[in-house]
This record gives sequence, C-alpha cells and structure tokens, in this order.
Amino acid sequence: MPHEVKPGFVQLVGAGPGAADLLTLRALRAIEGAQALLYDALISEEVLALAPQGCLKIQTGKRAGRVSMKQETINRLMLRLARRGLKVVRLKGGDPSVFGRVGEEADFLNAHGIATAVVPGVTAACAAAAQFNFPLTHRRQARRVVFTTARLEAGALQADWSSAADPETTLAIYMGGGAAEELSQRLIEAGRAASTPALAVESAGTPRARLRRGTVGELARLVEDGEGGPVLLVIGEVAALADVREIGDTLDAARALSA
Repeated sequence: MPHEVKPGFVQLVGAGPGAADLLTLRALRAIEGAQALLYDALISEEVLALAPQGCLKIQTGKRAGRVSMKQETINRLMLRLARRGLKVVRLKGGDPSVFGRVGEEADFLNAHGIATAVVPGVTAACAAAAQFNFPLTHRRQARRVVFTTARLEAGALQADWSSAADPETTLAIYMGGGAAEELSQRLIEAGRAASTPALAVESAGTPRARLRRGTVGELARLVEDGEGGPVLLVIGEVAALADVREIGDTLDAARALSA
C-alpha cells in the first residue's frame, strides 16, 4: 500500500511593517521553519531572506487597488501545499488579524481538515506611532482608537463615518492615500473639525517611511508626491505630537537601545 502523507499545517503569520527586527520571535521561527512560503507584495526582501534555502516561495501579490492573486486561488494553493505534508507559512504585512483576511483563510483551511495557527505582528498604526513618537491614545485627548480602511466600491468611499466625529477618537485609516480628498469631505460632514490634526505616513516602520503633517481639511495635500508605498492616515489630537526628526536618527536610536 502507498504510504499515506500526513497533512501539514498552515501558520498565518504577521510580518510587521517591513523591517526584520520588528518581527516577533514566533514569526521568525515560523519563517525559518517554513517549507512553503506564500507572501504578500509588501513583504521585504530582508524578511524573505530568513526563509530556509529549500523553501518554496510564492508571491501572492496581495496589495490594495492593484492586480493580485484572487483570494480563492490563495486558499486553494495553501490547501494543496498543506495536503502534501508541508509546513506552510502564509506571510502577511502587519498583523494578520487587522485587515488581513485571516478569518476567511483559517475558516477555509479548517473546513478542509487543515490545522492553522495565527502569529500576530506589529500593525502599521503601532509602527507609525513608535517611529514618529506619538501615542495612539493619550489621557484627556484620545480615549479610543478606531482602525478602519478607506474602502472604495465603484469609485466611491464606503462605510459610515458618523463615529469619526468624536474628538477623543484617534482614527487610523489604512490604505487611505487614494481616497484622501473624499475622506476629508466625509469626516468634515460627519462633524470632525477641519482643523483636527492629521498625519499621512507612507511605508510606516521602515527606513523609507515618510511623514507629512497637517489637518483633516488638508488630507489631499498630505498624500501628494508619494513614492508608491502604503499610506496610513492618522486623525486626531495625538497627530499634533508627532516628531518629525530624521527617520534614520529614530531608527538608529531604537536599534542601539535594543542591542
């Protein structure tokens, strides 16, 4: 009788914002032990280099607003590799539970008898706050944080923005660059003051990070002349506390302290 292959398993791993030294130890170990690695377009070469030499690497191309592998195809590919008995790592930028479709992928795999595990990662909003020295919450200024996306359907911005009117809420808006002008209008219509401090952070948590500071009324200006990296918008009083020192200085200081 042919030897029956024991099914492998899939780890849904957060790669953080890009820098390898922001990976969790658990994520590092998962990557180093991977036999098959399915990774998103924003994963850095520095992180991919941590995979073993014989690891099968497949770029899934998942990136907002751009042509990418269909989710159904990714699901089927993970299933096929796991059924071959491989240790599969599905590597996602940031944290897989924050706009990473981790629930869909885990449900699909579990329904087909494949065990899964989620490994958290540093999400872009936390990376931006650390890199530019501002808090996401702050006593007497920001009592809560809302993570949301600037989701476009048929060219129009979706979602109910009424909750954004609360002046003590920090809004972290992922993938917001392309909808900045409409976001500005929606937020003001919902009751958020046009003078509310705002930040546009491109490629947060990496040496290429770029910060522009202004107000809700100036969101469209803040995203001008970008370099193509993912853009996070931060809205709220805490945005006024951002430190605009040179990126290299803040990263070098953090790395020196952790060495």
